Amino acid sequence: MSLIYKALFPSISTFETPPTDEGVITPNALLVQALVAQLRVTLQAIADFDKAIAHRAQEHPDFPLFDALPGAGAVFAPRLLVAFGEQRERYASAEALQKYAGIAPVTERRGKKAWVHWRLQCPTFLRQTFVAWAAESPRHAFWAQVYYQQQRAKAKAHQAAVRALAFTWIRILSRCWQARMPYEESVYLQALKRRSAPLLPHVAH
Repeated sequence: MSLIYKALFPSISTFETPPTDEGVITPNALLVQALVAQLRVTLQAIADFDKAIAHRAQEHPDFPLFDALPGAGAVFAPRLLVAFGEQRERYASAEALQKYAGIAPVTERRGKKAWVHWRLQCPTFLRQTFVAWAAESPRHAFWAQVYYQQQRAKAKAHQAAVRALAFTWIRILSRCWQARMPYEESVYLQALKRRSAPLLPHVAH
């Protein structure tokens, strides 16, 4: 049985050969037409939302801060803008946002034992915003690519490496956001050089 037939008639896909009974074919064909019509409306609604989001985001005075980020683009720039907001006093430090977004790990202690796990109570869409953008950033920022590769070399899983990268990105973006200055990779690399950061030799290489 063809994949197309299975897709169009999932309720009768268990038959070895396509049925010829009009009582089976006609209602399923009507169902497909109804679903296609609903899908078209949904796709148009998504396009309308995307257009409205792009328009509102570009009107915001802080939008250039996020539009200039490596790999942010039309998808992540508005989401990152919303993640930070416009009230600078809301997050007194990068650590506050790291914890609120669920990026900062949690350390629990009981007696002489201690273990680290990811934060369970947090806005999941906000965390997904930072993690998804961090996963995209190594394609556009060389230091982020090197950082991710270092995390993987430490035997960390992909998701753990991406969360570690998101943790670092929030610290960088928080400073840019508070100072109202767009991110510039050359400035960040200079900061790494001043601190003699372990990442710098790999970036320079």
